[in-house]
Amino acid sequence: MSDEILFEKRGKAGVAILNRPKALNALSHGMVKALAGRLTQWADDPSVAHVVVKGAGDKAFCAGGDIRSIYDARMEGRTEGLSRFFGDEYILNAQIKSFPKPYISLIDGIVMGGGVGVSVHGSHRIGTEKTMFAMPETGIGFFPDVGGSYFLPRMPRKSGVYCALSAGRLKQGDALATGVLTHAVSTDSLADIEQALETADDIGAAIAPHLIVPERGPITQNLDLIEEIFSGESVAAILERLEASTHDFAGETLKAINGKSPTSVLIAFEEMQRGGSLSFEECMKLEYRIVSRILQGNDFFEGVRAVLVDKDHAPKWSPSLISEVDSSDLASYFEEPADGDLPL
Repeated sequence: MSDEILFEKRGKAGVAILNRPKALNALSHGMVKALAGRLTQWADDPSVAHVVVKGAGDKAFCAGGDIRSIYDARMEGRTEGLSRFFGDEYILNAQIKSFPKPYISLIDGIVMGGGVGVSVHGSHRIGTEKTMFAMPETGIGFFPDVGGSYFLPRMPRKSGVYCALSAGRLKQGDALATGVLTHAVSTDSLADIEQALETADDIGAAIAPHLIVPERGPITQNLDLIEEIFSGESVAAILERLEASTHDFAGETLKAINGKSPTSVLIAFEEMQRGGSLSFEECMKLEYRIVSRILQGNDFFEGVRAVLVDKDHAPKWSPSLISEVDSSDLASYFEEPADGDLPL
């Protein structure tokens, strides 16, 4: 366990290093529990002024949760307790959201899914030109979790709804403009920033000399179109607007959504509608309801098979069309699970 996540105290900083570079630092259950335990310690440690989280290697901060292990357990017939990993992960997300000290993520590469959950809820998200953010869950029959129901609806001008349904990718400029990042820097400056944080009393002042202005990305350039389309009152209305648009961006987005799990797209849309008016803890309880139901179905396991196991990228969704998804079945994803709501 000690190899998967490393903890150090460097001056005033408590440093957590996600240390699975070959797996793009994907979060295992053990890593989730270890980080939660260490944050509890550091919250009460007066010698730790702030927390710094980074990923090992040069490709990823964290590419998500270790969902392959969930798939393997299901294939081996171990169906009991599959939701425990997600429950502990969501409790960690809430712990980060309410952490009493500055929580600083140094994002240098891919940040997806579970990696977003251990970064975006903190006070400082410092991203380099290698940043590549996405919530790709609808492409594997899942849904934007780890607090996605809270932060995605609060991204400007429906950009978060776009991300939730289409799994759209944001590079540094778009991530900064939409609030995924709070600061943009270059990769070359990260070592100096880490060193400055060892003695810093003022986090903003320590980062300020290294800030850059990134180029505008395609999301920022198309915010008017995104807002117009993704303000639709239903998934069907959004798809109609995409189909009616002559804009290349709309055509690419339509193609992307049509390749996702129909059930997941509808879940994600409903999640965005509800999450915008809920507290963070209410959002995490909502997500636990959804994941408990998803783990009883087939699309998630089919999506993992197609993308991560066989890698044929040809999932067979059931139902295969959005129009075939039963509304009563959809409602079941938002009901309290048999084992009760997430204990927060």
